[in-house]
Amino acid sequence: MRRPCRTVLYLPAANARAVEKARGLDVDAVILDLEDAVTAELKPDARTAAVAAAVAGGFRGRLGVRVNGADTPWGAEDLAAVAAAPFAVVVAPKVSGPADLTRFAEGLAPGQALWAMIETPAALLALPQIAGGGGPLEALMLGTNDLALALGTGPSPDREPFKPWLATLVAAARAHGLLAIDGVFNRIDDPDGLGTEARQGRLHGFDGKSLIHPAQVAPVRDAFAPTTAELAWAEAVVTAFAAPEAAGRGVVRAAGGMIERLHLARAEALLAEARRAADAGAA
Repeated sequence: MRRPCRTVLYLPAANARAVEKARGLDVDAVILDLEDAVTAELKPDARTAAVAAAVAGGFRGRLGVRVNGADTPWGAEDLAAVAAAPFAVVVAPKVSGPADLTRFAEGLAPGQALWAMIETPAALLALPQIAGGGGPLEALMLGTNDLALALGTGPSPDREPFKPWLATLVAAARAHGLLAIDGVFNRIDDPDGLGTEARQGRLHGFDGKSLIHPAQVAPVRDAFAPTTAELAWAEAVVTAFAAPEAAGRGVVRAAGGMIERLHLARAEALLAEARRAADAGAA
């Protein structure tokens, strides 16, 4: 069973202060960025800093790195460096098809997981093939900023233009046993908007959300946790099916409605999710 992956914090690998602060954060994954957050002249230094941070360790969650694309001047050196360092996760940017995925996968060290960023129109249309890539692929991540630019979508408080792709990415991930990580929320001074968007992501089935600032960690972690009402419903369903009179029955009356065994499976999953989150927080 995987640990929860609700909060995935990105930060520039060359920002030593931010990296040090991230070591103390209760975050499920920290991704040191070598790509969009780093200018061309700083990329070699950022690579060196990322490897040093990985060797030093001390992060509470899993440590990953987003490398530059294989078709860039820095991609090959990035992959060679991170394959020799203790990164748990390597994030591949702008994966547009299975061939891109293969190029990244071939450069990983044994045991390193690959997370594919879905941030081009071509990637949206190739989601089933990308998700079925197998090997070290562990997660699909939605890159909403690049997608919005490429698709030409306008601003929308409820992400109306993205709703079909939110559902499609989650379906592709679930079909192949992968994590589904929602995109970033850019307005770091809008915690209410962040919470609303994170809850929308959870409603669509995402496992977690990409973050760009430490202040976003707590609101997103809370948004992805089972609510008090959900846990009460789950307890009621489990209790109802555990009763002697429910033995051998496929349907019982509980929690204000008729409940089937499939609802029991959902209830048990919610309770297990809450236990895993509690265990991870105590670790």
